[in-house]
Amino acid sequence: MTGITFAEEVAICTDAVLSSDKIAERKTIVYETRIDPTVIKVAAEKIKNQLFTRFGFLKPKPDEIQFVSIDKDYEPYIVISGKYSIDYYRKCVHKVIVDKDVHEVILLGHKFDSNQQMDLSATDHNAIKLDGEERLKIEDKASVILDRLGQDVTLEKFPSAPSEKEPKKTLETFGVEEIAPDKDLNMFHSRLVMRPKDINRIVSEIFEVDERAVIYTPRFKVTFRNTKTGEEKTVEFDGITSEILKETKTTNPSNPLPPPPP
Repeated sequence: MTGITFAEEVAICTDAVLSSDKIAERKTIVYETRIDPTVIKVAAEKIKNQLFTRFGFLKPKPDEIQFVSIDKDYEPYIVISGKYSIDYYRKCVHKVIVDKDVHEVILLGHKFDSNQQMDLSATDHNAIKLDGEERLKIEDKASVILDRLGQDVTLEKFPSAPSEKEPKKTLETFGVEEIAPDKDLNMFHSRLVMRPKDINRIVSEIFEVDERAVIYTPRFKVTFRNTKTGEEKTVEFDGITSEILKETKTTNPSNPLPPPPP
């Protein structure tokens, strides 16, 4: 008999442990600051009145907006790439059409009853049902840049700069809280590893990471206070490009602060 391949005997279970022994060591990179803090402060002074504009045209007087502080921080970005693959079996049912007068079929030494019609609307034939398994292999690859929340960052918005020679020392100097050791892996794993819902038995399952780094980019946060209302607002600048990144309202107490001394 030719054209027949018998299923190999393999030890497989649905609780197979995910193999992840090929995980690259994580690199820590800190970009050099390319903009002097004084330049950032001057740029912030130019727009301070706009921060407190109301209804698009009501601007406070320049002497009502007081400089509070300028702080340097670092924003982390995760750069990671890898692949996921799974080799598995799923259950299946195949229908074989037979002549309507056939009531029994023998295939590979097994008898199949064809009295049960799988298609109840059929009148010119019978069918036999073959219960079995199908073997599939799925592989997926990805290379992404993520922010601290796991959101995608486009290359257009990701700055480039030379890196500090002693990144760990720089982070310690500015009290930067580093990304937890496995947070990047968990983020990447959750988006790349998508187990099929129809798994019956697993042959192998592999999760690999070939590139892994966290890049910390410098930021300057400049805070101003409206002495008339007590409201504070912070504007954030990119320490590499001096681009304005975002504005944040920090306080708005009910009692306004006294004006600064003359």
